[in-house]
Amino acid sequence: MATQHHGKRYRADCEGWDREKPLDLKTAVARLKQFKPAKFDQTINICLHLGIDPKAADQAIRGSVSLPNGIGKSKRVIAFCKDDIAKLAKEAGAIEAGGEDLVAKCAEGWAEFDVAIASPDMMRVVSRLGKTLGPKGLMPSPKNGTVTNDVVTAVREFAAGKVEFRNDTGGNVHCVVGKLSFPPEKLEQNVQAFIDIIQRMKPASAKGVYIKKVSLAGSMTPGVIVQI
Repeated sequence: MATQHHGKRYRADCEGWDREKPLDLKTAVARLKQFKPAKFDQTINICLHLGIDPKAADQAIRGSVSLPNGIGKSKRVIAFCKDDIAKLAKEAGAIEAGGEDLVAKCAEGWAEFDVAIASPDMMRVVSRLGKTLGPKGLMPSPKNGTVTNDVVTAVREFAAGKVEFRNDTGGNVHCVVGKLSFPPEKLEQNVQAFIDIIQRMKPASAKGVYIKKVSLAGSMTPGVIVQI
């Protein structure tokens, strides 16, 4: 049941259907498409509630993914790399690229970017930014593909909309899977691709039901539970 703090559009979207009933993926996407339109193209997010122990290091779910149909949004990417790679990184889509100078700029508080890529040989210098970029979730990491020897390819993929994900303290994984304006079949393909990826990442030590619940929601819509 919708709570009182939600707006009129949200409350109207909650009427006429059972929000607790899981729907097959095709029907779930169709339900999202039926909600009252907003004045902007809403982002569609997926949330998977997983049967993992978020406190166990060997059960952490973290990575990055390029979905089959993109997410309808480009990202501002920077690259920490040697000068000979910096030019190529900018040609691939980086808004800034470089070594010591770029590290110094970030150390002074500049953080007008969405993703930071780094080559392994730069991490000794970039590690100084741990306290600056870490709390903002912008620190490069091998686990999500942002520390790599192939900086140029990583820049190109993330600039085109490659997305990072990691479980939160409640064992949930959130990810953008597209825009409401996407054709239904493209949203369905993106959602299924992400579920498949998370399924393949099941930790060996996770016990019981792994994917407990899946829901989809637009920026301003109720969540729709997807049948697993």
